[in-house]
Amino acid sequence: MNFRLIKRLRKMGVMGVNRRNTWYTLMYNPRRLYSLVDDKLLTKQLAIKAGIAVPELYGIVATHHQIRDMHTLFKQYPDFVIKPSHGSGGNGVLIMSGHYKDMYRKLNGLLMSKEELNNHVSDILSGIYSLGGQPDKAMIEYRVQLHPLFENISYQGMPDIRIVVLLGVPVMSMVRLPTRMSDGKANLHRGAIGVGIDIAKGVTLTGVWKNDIIIEHPDTGISVTDIKIPKWEILLKLASTCYELTGLGYLGVDIVFDKEKGPLLLEVNARPGLNIQIANRTGLLQRLKLVEQHYRGLKNIDERISFAQKNFGAQNISPHKINIRTFFSMDW
Repeated sequence: MNFRLIKRLRKMGVMGVNRRNTWYTLMYNPRRLYSLVDDKLLTKQLAIKAGIAVPELYGIVATHHQIRDMHTLFKQYPDFVIKPSHGSGGNGVLIMSGHYKDMYRKLNGLLMSKEELNNHVSDILSGIYSLGGQPDKAMIEYRVQLHPLFENISYQGMPDIRIVVLLGVPVMSMVRLPTRMSDGKANLHRGAIGVGIDIAKGVTLTGVWKNDIIIEHPDTGISVTDIKIPKWEILLKLASTCYELTGLGYLGVDIVFDKEKGPLLLEVNARPGLNIQIANRTGLLQRLKLVEQHYRGLKNIDERISFAQKNFGAQNISPHKINIRTFFSMDW
């Protein structure tokens, strides 16, 4: 292990997996509350009760016996999404863009038969896509409609905005843009782009794709920088609210932007990934420590957001920019 390199990363304020797990996830996220976010159905129900906008739930398939009846439900909707309630990383999610005769059209244009769809839902129920392989439920949801802002910087799928929150204070954000390589999914490990967002202004910074810093979408050639995210204050408030909603102190909040319905809460993550540091080219640690020093004096959501915008805007980014190849050369 290269201890000199580790020391250099720590000087940059980069947080590794071990520190995230022991200093933040373990300290601020009581294990008994994990089910509130690991189960997407529970998260959705909590959000609806709190008046937070979410993609509409059309139905639930909870048993193998219900699989044969779900096609009657599908006839009511021109398009829909199927996802495992306990899934992670986008695994098991199917996005259907339409119908053709007695088949379903996927986002990439390929057709799926009823039998193939039945098998997929059966796999979901059996726990193939769930955390720990536990038996699961299939959620049938509204398919979010792409906002015009993202039309030229997204390949087929739906971008989402991740905001990391500590004790109700938004500390770092990025937008994840689907690519051809990621098969239209907004997951960085599949090949999506992560683009940092200035917390103060809601404007995109540079992007990261695979092991490269980029400023243009590889599939469209359109710049991904200097894009103003609409209703940014609303997104920050939504993310901050998830602290009280779940009781979790350290979390990642994923939000999608529907062209008609506006910001919708997609899910909450109790173990947010660390690639957001690369997308913003700065470390999390200084920001997290600053929140720990001052959060007791922040009396409400407005004060928490004001604190974030004052301290975590692009003008406050550390001069020690993260070298992406240095980051990926480490397993720590």
